[in-house]
Amino acid sequence: MAARDLQEQIKKLIVDQRLPSGAPLPTEPELMRLLGVSRNSVREALKALQAVGIVEIRHGFGTYVGAMSFAPMIEGLAFRTVAGHRRGEDSLLQLLELREAVETGLVSRLAGRLPETDLAALEALVDRMEREAAEGTGLAGTDRAFHATLYRGLDNVLLGEVLEAFWDAFHLVRRDLVDLPQDPRVTCRQHREILDAVRSGDSLRAERAIRDHFGNIRARLSPAAAANR
Repeated sequence: MAARDLQEQIKKLIVDQRLPSGAPLPTEPELMRLLGVSRNSVREALKALQAVGIVEIRHGFGTYVGAMSFAPMIEGLAFRTVAGHRRGEDSLLQLLELREAVETGLVSRLAGRLPETDLAALEALVDRMEREAAEGTGLAGTDRAFHATLYRGLDNVLLGEVLEAFWDAFHLVRRDLVDLPQDPRVTCRQHREILDAVRSGDSLRAERAIRDHFGNIRARLSPAAAANR
């Protein structure tokens, strides 16, 4: 059996048996019997699946279904972006545009539909941003919390993880490649406009607010990226 086919068989076993993250997989001898392959083939397949987070090998304890996180995706996005940047490509801008496309497509669905608890949480985050701006401290953590809170109302776990993956990859690469100039007052003002637009129920205004926010990042990023080449 080809290595790729063996990996697919192990994934099929996980799906067919409805095994959740953390559940133990059959032992190596059991997998050898089930799949009709050698021990080395089983080990190589498990190592490959571990590399992408599908299984977790705990030496001395066995093999378990992995967390299936987006960590490999984040690492891949970050590496691809760095490599592209070093080749003179606008890869960081491209990653930003990917985030913008996803968020712009989602925010109109939230306009006028967020519960009061989420609106209150967003209000508190913007207030915190404004305090941080006045104190001269970084806004990145609060900015991230704002976006995560904004989209949790969609009640889509996979979507939340994808957005977090985009955020992680973008900010990891941005930190490594460029130092963006930032006016924290503008950042605060744009986040308050996003909140006000969503609260008002005006989906077009909400989309425009998100586009303005990303447009500001793009404008700051473009000269920084060019200077870093």
